[in-house]
Amino acid sequence: MSFDFDLFVIGAGSGGTRAARIAAAHGARVGIAERQYLGGTCVNVGCVPKKLMTFAASYAHHIEDAQGFGWDVGDSTHDWKTLIANKDREIDRLNGVYRRLLEGAGVKLFWGDARLVGANEVAIDGTVVSAEKILIATGGRAMLPDVPGAREHGITSDDVFYLDEMPRRIVVVGAGYIGIEFAGVFARLGAEVTMAHRGKQILNDGFDPDARRVLQEELAKQGVVYAFDCLIRRVERTQGGILVHRSNCDNIEVDQILFATGRAPNTETLGLAEVGVRQAANGAICVDDDDRTNIPSIYALGDVTDRIQLTPVATGAGHAFADRLFGGNARRISYENIPTAVFSNPPMAQVGLTEPTARARFCDDIDIFESTFKSMRFALADRDEKTMMKLVVQRSTDRVLGVHMVGQDAPEIVQGFAVAVNMGATKADFDATIGIHPTAAEEFVTLRTKRASAAMAATAA
Repeated sequence: MSFDFDLFVIGAGSGGTRAARIAAAHGARVGIAERQYLGGTCVNVGCVPKKLMTFAASYAHHIEDAQGFGWDVGDSTHDWKTLIANKDREIDRLNGVYRRLLEGAGVKLFWGDARLVGANEVAIDGTVVSAEKILIATGGRAMLPDVPGAREHGITSDDVFYLDEMPRRIVVVGAGYIGIEFAGVFARLGAEVTMAHRGKQILNDGFDPDARRVLQEELAKQGVVYAFDCLIRRVERTQGGILVHRSNCDNIEVDQILFATGRAPNTETLGLAEVGVRQAANGAICVDDDDRTNIPSIYALGDVTDRIQLTPVATGAGHAFADRLFGGNARRISYENIPTAVFSNPPMAQVGLTEPTARARFCDDIDIFESTFKSMRFALADRDEKTMMKLVVQRSTDRVLGVHMVGQDAPEIVQGFAVAVNMGATKADFDATIGIHPTAAEEFVTLRTKRASAAMAATAA
């Protein structure tokens, strides 16, 4: 058969754009459809603008701490509208970058809603194109829960980036990484922040419990108030703001309620059922190790498959996909030892196994090395902020299985150690590495004392 394209991509986010560009570089004829904005969630309503807001919030403490180092900074105020306007300009710039990357690679861009109308056909607002292979990379979206008043009065993380005013009182529902990051932003910018969470500790079991505990304590120092074992029953508008009805604790009146309670794959409008593409119960597209669905010509990758919802994972998967299908390189990305970070204040980062996961896999064949200290950054500042570092080591092989950190620059530091973990570095390799002094990072190569077995057993329990 003769097709209009060798590859047609639905969704111009991080994964779809990378797959399209690399496939085109390999000589494929590529088209891509996008209905909203280039760059997807990450660039527009995700990691990029959220990191900019995290930077903005961090300056609150920088200004305070500067006095201990001899700076007289005087009175300072924060202007929310300026932050949002400058953020918008940066996002517009990045959208232009994505457009130029696609055009420069020779990818044909279609604007509109794309829908499968066959195993090799896609309709974009009525225009039908054919392709030998179709890649779905439509990502996911923030969800509002089925709580009375939530849709009328609540917002999701997407909406935060377009608020006209910063709320002075806010309830953040959900203590996953998105909720934690926004709670930290609002708290440092001066808001009264209450976090309502159905669990007993922030974050989930994918993060190490010691790191979760330390971060929870540090956020509390900044004024974040926790309501654990708490469910939202109802949300209603009042003359004074928004009244949040909660289980197990008193109702609370705020200016805004942010639901950070989960995301769902963007699959509803794709026509998957009509074509016969298999989906999971939550709507995610089922794929094999080569990102292929049960329809041989249709593939999917990134958040729409609900594997690991991280931008670099989607980008890496998109690049590998294009190399496999059009570059003659049968490679796949590894889903093991993927580093990740929570861009809170202070930030948290990790790579490899948590202590409970390591103990479940290797039983008592585990040693723990850890340290909690006050960073030199705060030596002259009146700030009680702790840095925590932890190594999970397999005793019999001496291999470092996990690296965990809470503290300033944690994502930048752990990114480097992720290379070592993926190369199979041992504790002896860490010990043999000379540290850069004085830095916080050097603590990872100077940890020598194992945690006592009794404490290890208590943590594992």
